[in-house]
Amino acid sequence: MEKKSKFNEIIKIFVIFMIGSIIGYVVEMVVALVQNGHFVSRQGLIYGPFTPVYGIGILVYYIFFHFMKNRSKKIVFISSMILGGVTEYLCSYVQEKAFGTISWDYSNWIFNINGRTTLIHCTYWGFAGLLYVSYIEPLIPKIEEFIKSNNVKLMTGTVAVLMLFNITISSMAAIRQKERINNIPAQSHMDAILDNMYPDEYMDRVFANKKYIG
Repeated sequence: MEKKSKFNEIIKIFVIFMIGSIIGYVVEMVVALVQNGHFVSRQGLIYGPFTPVYGIGILVYYIFFHFMKNRSKKIVFISSMILGGVTEYLCSYVQEKAFGTISWDYSNWIFNINGRTTLIHCTYWGFAGLLYVSYIEPLIPKIEEFIKSNNVKLMTGTVAVLMLFNITISSMAAIRQKERINNIPAQSHMDAILDNMYPDEYMDRVFANKKYIG
């Protein structure tokens, strides 16, 4: 693959990730509204309407279905169930190990797997896969055409840098909050900045759906 083609592919992957993250945020907000009767923050990063687990999920679909020849609805549904369930499980596991929190706990649900996913949620992922193949995947050629513009590439690159900062600072703030919970004082100037800019009250408000794991 030529250098230019590789760069275009990276941009395309980033755009798909962003689309999935934003769609995920909207879905989670609607679900929270239905469940609680009012809006509850379900964002996955400190800044912006993004829920990255959905962005990762849509990338998994993109990669898998790119090579998949059998597109029968049954195969797509079952494959999406498995892919989505594994993605949801791994995201929960990594979040717990890295930050000492989880954003969803299905321990009281029937047919759950370590509280990280359930058969019903895998079913949701199955339907999401059908929607992806039917409505999102057909848009990918248009995305490829859209990102050919140098102005679009520049804009996307700028957004990617901001997103990288968002992911990095969100991770650092979450790790620092974990340290505060464990009564570990600030060890550096950066720790002090994180304590000042992202105190527990702020983090708990932004990530209102998280649960601490002892």
